[in-house]
Amino acid sequence: MPIDPDFPRNHKVLGKHMHSDGEHYHYVWGPGKTAEAAENEEVKAAFAARGEEIAPVGVHGTMVAVDWDSCVADGACIEACPVQVFQWYRTEQDLPASKMVNETSSGTGSTVKEERKDYTDKADPVREHDCIWCMACVSVCPPQAIKVDQSNLEFHEKASGTFNESLSKGSAPPPHAH
Repeated sequence: MPIDPDFPRNHKVLGKHMHSDGEHYHYVWGPGKTAEAAENEEVKAAFAARGEEIAPVGVHGTMVAVDWDSCVADGACIEACPVQVFQWYRTEQDLPASKMVNETSSGTGSTVKEERKDYTDKADPVREHDCIWCMACVSVCPPQAIKVDQSNLEFHEKASGTFNESLSKGSAPPPHAH
């Protein structure tokens, strides 16, 4: 099953994956679910070789969201992205995906499709803030694990406490007191 198109409404924030620039971060949404990654033979073999369990880990990112439970480490998104939003997270920090909920990454991981650590790796939207909304990653992802939606900024801002209803497009003006 591809990424839940309504994941910000159907999930809650599990944590923040920080960028080491001290300014940027993306949220991790959960709960996760057993999905394509758990059914993929290459992924299962890679987890077994590491002695790691495949466990639900959720969605990384909000405007550029990757369902890590669906991601099979294909790398098409990494190859397709013209602004290098994604990195192979394990090429920077070789930790189990479940440990990446409240980590800080610098974005020094590989942005080359063939350079994944192995099939336990995931495409991480470490530079979500650089997305140009071209949708290339969405169109090439075999398990349809990616959703790019600029309007999800509202959910990111609400989770971070920076949402301003009066600045929101299409919002109704505040009611007048009578």
